[in-house]
Amino acid sequence: MPDFKRKSPEEILESIHALYNGRLKIIIGAISGSGKTYHMLRDGQTLKDQGVDVVLCAVSTMRRPETIEQLEGLERVPSIHWTGRDGAERKDLDLDAILHRNPEVLLTDGLAHRNRPGAPNRSRLDDIRFLLGKGISVIATVNVYELQGVTEMARKLIGIDVKETVPSDTLELADEVRLIDVTPEALLARIEDGLLTNMPDKTLFNRGNIGVLRELTLRLVAEGVNGSLLKYRDQQGYTGASGTTEHILVSAQYHWNGSIHIRRGQQIAQRLGGELSVVTFVNPGERLGPEREEFRRSIRKLCEKIGAKLHEVKIGSRREIPPTLVRVALEQNVSRIVIGHSNQTRTQEWLKGSIVAEMVKLMRNVDMFVVADRSTGGGERILPTKRKEPLGDPAGPYRRLSEEQAGRRIEELKRGRFKVYIGAAPGVGKTYTMLREGNILRKKKIDVVVGLLETHGRRETQAQVGELEQVPRFVFAYKGAQLEEMDADAIIARNPEVVLVDELAHTNVPGSLQKKRYEDVIRILNAGISVISTMNVQHLESLNDSVEQLTGVRVRETVPDSILRLADEVELIDVTPKALQERMKEGRIYAREKVDQALGNFFKTGNLIALRELALREIADDVDERLESWERSASLRGPWRREEVIFVAITLSDNAERLIRRGFRIAYRLKAPWHVCYIPDGGCPEARGRERIEQLQRLTRRLGGQFDLGERVTPRRLHEELLLRADARRCTQLIVGQSRRSAAYRLMFGSLTRRLLRTARHMDLLVVARFDHAAQVKREE
Repeated sequence: MPDFKRKSPEEILESIHALYNGRLKIIIGAISGSGKTYHMLRDGQTLKDQGVDVVLCAVSTMRRPETIEQLEGLERVPSIHWTGRDGAERKDLDLDAILHRNPEVLLTDGLAHRNRPGAPNRSRLDDIRFLLGKGISVIATVNVYELQGVTEMARKLIGIDVKETVPSDTLELADEVRLIDVTPEALLARIEDGLLTNMPDKTLFNRGNIGVLRELTLRLVAEGVNGSLLKYRDQQGYTGASGTTEHILVSAQYHWNGSIHIRRGQQIAQRLGGELSVVTFVNPGERLGPEREEFRRSIRKLCEKIGAKLHEVKIGSRREIPPTLVRVALEQNVSRIVIGHSNQTRTQEWLKGSIVAEMVKLMRNVDMFVVADRSTGGGERILPTKRKEPLGDPAGPYRRLSEEQAGRRIEELKRGRFKVYIGAAPGVGKTYTMLREGNILRKKKIDVVVGLLETHGRRETQAQVGELEQVPRFVFAYKGAQLEEMDADAIIARNPEVVLVDELAHTNVPGSLQKKRYEDVIRILNAGISVISTMNVQHLESLNDSVEQLTGVRVRETVPDSILRLADEVELIDVTPKALQERMKEGRIYAREKVDQALGNFFKTGNLIALRELALREIADDVDERLESWERSASLRGPWRREEVIFVAITLSDNAERLIRRGFRIAYRLKAPWHVCYIPDGGCPEARGRERIEQLQRLTRRLGGQFDLGERVTPRRLHEELLLRADARRCTQLIVGQSRRSAAYRLMFGSLTRRLLRTARHMDLLVVARFDHAAQVKREE
């Protein structure tokens, strides 16, 4: 959508100022040794090849061979050397020499560096600001724990003491922020191989500490990307949740249960890694009594304590609450509303109307979470509690394994290692990085082969193949055509130590032994061969609906989330949308004749920003899950309620897959067992119904849930049967979809959701809203 809005004089001046200012690119990593300097120098080499005048100053290679290689051909401006109080040699930028040389781009390390006493500027960041004002662009590096705000959290979580920091808003100064992701396993392997020397603080380098810093980095960059996405959506006129992150809105009353609902919302927001807001409604013509005033003070204090934004909205009558709440949710980009059950009788609901029931009818693109009524059995189960007991059995190492347990352990020991490079979109460099790692392993005398490679004609990627052996593809005839596919049998017969396999989500051609490439990969792993593979985040099964909501594209080739959990390492290849679009325009991703079409469809700016945020958050959640599996108590997403059981009620509509995927993602984050239940009500022909049920069963099993097929009941008894089955499984959260039934059907048979709201008060009820693209776009008044 072109922006025809006239720019203000201030905006014009700002744009003119930007023309003469240098650009700032910040490369951020979790910890020293993650590869920031290497990638900064590679960026410098790329710019130099494009004819840009690049120099470097105050760059520390730490005598790492791969990094030193990247210095070749780059001009160095000598830095000013001095000795700090601790006796260590330090390097400052020589501003006079840099200004005299006047390059287009300067490469420098250590954004948080403090200059020598008497220097013109106090810090390297101040030096960089000065150079940007002189029209010199800068690429610099920083560790996440050097950002104020993260520093304190890192000290609390892992005990790191940071002496030199930069302001917390430093990343906002950058025109581009790029994350260099590295897994703890890869970093520890570099140390073991002697590739990382002169480490500043070796006590940091254990798997748990690296994992915590890695998650902090991913989430921090994701927040920055989210800000860019919200700004873009606002420019395009979109309202409502973006689909990349959770924003929880708690509707609270100045009542004793208001704080309980806010605490429940806080727990959901923490667990889902989302933002939290609270809304209360007051009638300006009604004076609050002493008790409600006290509740108002306590709610304000609670919101301030937990960092929730509080909105107090004035309304004329109770009937204004549902439409106002929906409007506030869309304006605040909310993904889920948390609300309490109604305390009214049926008669009162009929006379005054039910806020919750009216919300179910009005909501669009915003789910509604109805908190279980604490007074209807079970007592308090809302407030989060810290987990004190260990995840495993403390006597575990001393217990004798059963035959079955021993068999499973032996199979795990025999299986090869599995590493996945994941990106937000095609062209970010996943295949390039996979081949680069293959060549590094080959230099270590490890037997590496290429099992399947898709270079898509990209010269840089093809050049990385080097001397790697490629296993020939299997060729067979199909409907008069010669088709090629990865030959898993040939790979297993060749029996290398490591095989590189591109495009994990690929669907094999008809006639192949396995339907999907990831199934071939599992065969190879089970044969004891390690696999390094690649995929894009949009191919994850449980993200299918989010990707369609973001891009308008339904991805057909998917990988079950369990495959990603099977991986020993998952590493993100991060590239900014602008850099990716530049690669596209240069013909480095697709053939030039396809560039305009790609940039106008999947590679649109909004899509790339959203997919990047989705990838960052997904890998951050994966890191958090692995931290918890290592029995660390320092989960950044807070504690979970281990007694949760999720129950998803579906029909055979085209919304069923969406509900199943939503149930999986909620259950996965709560570490809860989950069930999918379908009870026939005679609304679908029997033959078509059987086929559809089998589809939904397959999806449920693929995602690790249990499918429950009930006996046919009348529509008026459906809620009773669902609750019987949910209670039998001790379910704590019931998930249903927003009804699509006609008004005539509801008049004849009643509303399932309204019946559940009355009879399922002892459990949480999540009503998943229908997605309506039109509801995202602002209507001009």
